[in-house]
Amino acid sequence: MSFIEDVERQALSVRQAILSHPFVTGVGDGTLEVERFKYYVMQDYVYLIDYSRVLAMAAARAPDLEAMRWFATLLEATLSTEMDLHRSYCAEFGITAAELEGTRAAPTTTAYASFLLKVAHLGSFGELVAALVPCQWGYWEIGDHLALRGMPKGAPLYCKWIEMYTAPEFAALAASIRRLVDREGERAGAVERAAMEEAYLTSFKYEYLFWEMAYTLEAWPV
Repeated sequence: MSFIEDVERQALSVRQAILSHPFVTGVGDGTLEVERFKYYVMQDYVYLIDYSRVLAMAAARAPDLEAMRWFATLLEATLSTEMDLHRSYCAEFGITAAELEGTRAAPTTTAYASFLLKVAHLGSFGELVAALVPCQWGYWEIGDHLALRGMPKGAPLYCKWIEMYTAPEFAALAASIRRLVDREGERAGAVERAAMEEAYLTSFKYEYLFWEMAYTLEAWPV
């Protein structure tokens, strides 16, 4: 069994919880309250800034040119296409660029980004790739799941969101990181492979917490 097949089996309950989360299903059927989506977009924008830093570190740590090129491509897609989409959403919500840039990261956003940065600094390259798979592949999986159920009529912003994460370019990047993590899993010894599994599962749990954070409009208690 390949690394990705094994770890996805371990994460099945988390993946199912994400796909059935009320934030995700609300985007899919168009019933999610706009304030929750607005909150999500702003928090995800803040998250993507640190996520981009992690991608840059992954490119620098890549053991070969192919992996270096792949992470550089993903970094460009994140900084340009994905973050541009967030900025366009915010413009439609009446949120200025200054307000977006000044968004304070919520507790879960801070914790997830800090975890990825820690792995990027202290973990092996295999651990780093494993920690990034749940975000990259998970968004494609959500988009594909929702698209197959039918686009939400009367919710053009949610349609645009689903279309972005099911676009051929994004699907290709998602498939590529699965192949990359399998390659690193094959190279890894027992200790590193276990660390890769832990990094993957922790990131996937943070993915769930991110949707929960957005749905509950999480805020710092003090």
